[in-house]
Amino acid sequence: MLYYPEFVFIFSWRIKLKNFRWRSLFYKNYNCKIFGGTDIKGGLMCYHPFATVINAKSIGENFQFRNSLTIGNKNNDNNLLPIIGNDVNVGANVVIIGDITIGDNVIIGAGSVVVKDIPSNSIVAGNPAEVIKTMQ
Repeated sequence: MLYYPEFVFIFSWRIKLKNFRWRSLFYKNYNCKIFGGTDIKGGLMCYHPFATVINAKSIGENFQFRNSLTIGNKNNDNNLLPIIGNDVNVGANVVIIGDITIGDNVIIGAGSVVVKDIPSNSIVAGNPAEVIKTMQ
């Protein structure tokens, strides 16, 4: 299991990386950072967790993401962080930024830049991301 970077990434974050040496090794090897104030529920799944920064108010259950994901604040204000719902699936090279809410059961296409709220049961893509389909 330790040969799978996806497992090591999630395991290391879940134990909160209290040991400085583990934390340094983790950031150095994977170039990833999940800010301590981010509340992530169960079912987190990552595919290739490299080059990832996650700084959100909260992330719901069964969040899936790919490499080069950036989730963060706007204008260096940590009060302007995204809230992400349950069952959200995020493609590679996605940016989610600002005081926005992403609903439940959302798919975000690769390369999207999300800067405004996304309703539940949506598929979005583009820069800026727009709803391209609503799921039932």
